[in-house]
Amino acid sequence: MRMGLAIDASCDLPQTFIEEHDIAVMPIAVHVDGNTFKDDRNPAEIQRFLDQKMGSRSHSASTEPCSVEDVQKLFLEKLVLEKDCVFCLTITATRSPINDHVIKASFAVLKHYRDVRDQATMPGPFLMRVIDTRSVFAGSAPAIVEATRLFKTGEAPAAIRERLTYIANNSYGYMLPRDLYYLRARAKTKGDRSVGLFSAVMGSALDIKPLLRGYRGETAPVGKVRGFEHGAETLFDYVSKRVHAGLLVPVVCISYGGDLADVPKLAGFEALKAACEECKVELMVAPMSITGMVNVGEGALTVGFAAEEHVAEF
Repeated sequence: MRMGLAIDASCDLPQTFIEEHDIAVMPIAVHVDGNTFKDDRNPAEIQRFLDQKMGSRSHSASTEPCSVEDVQKLFLEKLVLEKDCVFCLTITATRSPINDHVIKASFAVLKHYRDVRDQATMPGPFLMRVIDTRSVFAGSAPAIVEATRLFKTGEAPAAIRERLTYIANNSYGYMLPRDLYYLRARAKTKGDRSVGLFSAVMGSALDIKPLLRGYRGETAPVGKVRGFEHGAETLFDYVSKRVHAGLLVPVVCISYGGDLADVPKLAGFEALKAACEECKVELMVAPMSITGMVNVGEGALTVGFAAEEHVAEF
């Protein structure tokens, strides 16, 4: 059985990994100050967004996730002809409508795929399974990486779905924003009251940053740090401890809303890299999606891993 993956553009993974595993990306259109960016994880488009310095004025941007019709087109014109079973993984349904769009599209795909495959003289059924990773940005990476591993083992689709659901329920996505004013402005634009003006003003005045966690569909602060550099060191140190404690999927993914060359320079990165090497855990570094930068601000840092349930201690 030919297995395949489709992800939404907000799932942060390195482009090399996406290409290596032939992962289809469901794009998001981002409109900023009269400019439109196709967020499909293309490094050139992400760089164009950064070069035009859109990050500082994109809090009022509008985003259009891949529509139901676009998902249907992707599958019926391409994926049902190339694969026999495709798992679609999206960021948490509580933060994006893309999961709902994919589920709705799946009904039409499963209804019409036989005609498409018959015309191409391709026998056999086609399966489409939708998984909510229940996290955001780099927090979606563990389930996607696990899917590629399971494909190689020849596991049945039902077993893969069960395992990916388990990983999604135990995936953690931590985020360190750089600009609280931006985060508050964007939250206000979207009607999200999670970042109050008083907190933004006081936090910026004192250079206090919140550490946010995406877990099981909820995004909430789990700690505070003073300064972005110190925050990065605190977060990397925490993840290093989780690596030593044992992960459910041997991967840690970092995504960054800026020049990736800056990531290894952050305090604590080398210690995290050493911990991953010692424990035979792959350390990935990926660009944050354009959609991610629009929603949480340029220069933000996220880290994702999967582990047994535990209490966050910062």
